[in-house]
Amino acid sequence: MSVFFAILARELRLALRQGTDSLMVVAFFVVTVVLFPFGVGPEAAILERIAAGVLWVTALLASMLSLDRLFQQDYEDGSLDLLTRAPASLSLVVAAKVAAHWLTSALPLMAAAPLLAVLMQMHGDGFGILLAAMALGTPTLSLVGGVGAALVLGARRGGVLVSLLILPLYVPVLIFGVSAVDAAVMGFAYDAQLKVLAAILLVALVICPPATALALRQALE
Repeated sequence: MSVFFAILARELRLALRQGTDSLMVVAFFVVTVVLFPFGVGPEAAILERIAAGVLWVTALLASMLSLDRLFQQDYEDGSLDLLTRAPASLSLVVAAKVAAHWLTSALPLMAAAPLLAVLMQMHGDGFGILLAAMALGTPTLSLVGGVGAALVLGARRGGVLVSLLILPLYVPVLIFGVSAVDAAVMGFAYDAQLKVLAAILLVALVICPPATALALRQALE
């Protein structure tokens, strides 16, 4: 675990030095959500009905903005080659880098989500469930995105390729994330949706780091 925290600290320091990536993600999230009331009109009933879907879809797209750079810098400067040859498990290295991506990309989105939910006229009952669903769903987005980023490592236009690869895999998280918020707003039970999101996260935690490590080794061969 000392290796995990050392790499996590390194990635966070690099992210702070290059703070534009995190700012770009949050700015995209905020600007895109703000545009929806202008596009569909200011009617509170319409905005409330689409609020959960708009927030989740926009957060999903925003989280992909920095995925193509998840391993790219280490690949270009040779650090990735050293990490694959280190005695520490490459899956552990991948988990640390994905955790740093979540902390610098998804966590700011979660902080901005309640304010944007107010703008979208979301009912107050949905606020807590929105944050709970995002807390369970966004780590899965980062884990799955890490696999996609590793598969397109070194390819031209990797950002477009990674989006095409992982968007279909994001659909279950999107469906159950939106469904949980809608159920809470309408007064129905939402426990089942949150449990499914938690189950998806557990599966991703088991499968995605080894799969990403294998893809990274293949990219370096």
